[in-house]
Amino acid sequence: MNLSPRRTAWSLTVALLPVPLLALLPGTLLGASGAAQQVAMKVIPVQGNVYMLQTPAAGGNVGVLPGPDGVLLVDDQVPNLVQSVLEGVRAITDEEIRFVINTHVHIDHYGGNEVMADLGATILAHENVRKKMFRGHHAPRNGGSYGAQPPEGARQILTFSDAVTFYMNGEEVRVFLVPRAHTDGDSYVYFVDSDVLHTGDVFRTNMYPIIDVYNGGSVAGIIAATETAIALSGPNTKVIPGHGEGFTDRDGLIEVLDMTVDIRDTITEMIASGMRLEEVLAARPTAKYDEKWGQVSSWNAKDIVPIFYYEAGGGPSNVPRRGGN
Repeated sequence: MNLSPRRTAWSLTVALLPVPLLALLPGTLLGASGAAQQVAMKVIPVQGNVYMLQTPAAGGNVGVLPGPDGVLLVDDQVPNLVQSVLEGVRAITDEEIRFVINTHVHIDHYGGNEVMADLGATILAHENVRKKMFRGHHAPRNGGSYGAQPPEGARQILTFSDAVTFYMNGEEVRVFLVPRAHTDGDSYVYFVDSDVLHTGDVFRTNMYPIIDVYNGGSVAGIIAATETAIALSGPNTKVIPGHGEGFTDRDGLIEVLDMTVDIRDTITEMIASGMRLEEVLAARPTAKYDEKWGQVSSWNAKDIVPIFYYEAGGGPSNVPRRGGN
């Protein structure tokens, strides 16, 4: 099969898992009749040998490296979309899926693990990701949500502490830990020969950065990890975000970094002047960015401002004393 990049994007309409199983899964796509909806998975050639798979909502973008040595995937979506991922891969190649790299611990990036493992794939992630697979799942949106512990079959069987490198399909693939940013187990995946970087959820192009404090994320880490991505990227590098339409580039990374640093600095100045959290919120330190980055109801200014505020040292001790010494 010819695996040269195809410079068009395809939409695939595929059947999901059976309805009885879907009813047990989070984020189930069911219509009013209880029947499974169809999902169009877009197959996007990125650059060189690398593709990405994307849902209509641009969530949990999947990286694909096909070739005669087998397929390497970066993330594998939520459980009820795993068949969509498989169909997307089959639109590119008939080779077996040999490896899946999970960029972090959220279910929209590891939810297909159990099925992929049953098909013979080896699942890999940073050691902090595997450790979190032994407790209940937590997601930060909508004020935080909790789910059941992932099944044993979804656990990664290979882990690394700092970095690991794959050599397959004529490509050098570097997987490495970045500063605790979105979580404390975030990995970047850099396809060296194709010059494509998959950032996982450290970087996204459709909303404000999500800092999952519960899972070890931090504002400082988001900034440092984005700086790492920028330093790695050249003028021709293509960047696959964890969420967001299509792929972007170094300029896209710089735009998000500048926005994040500006919000941090603005809130830090407000804290230095003695403003309480409710005063900072009322002052709208993200106002000039909200139209572009703050339109997702599950994660917007009301979610990020407190995180920036408390990490920058905000709290009751920052309230000016009124009278007395």
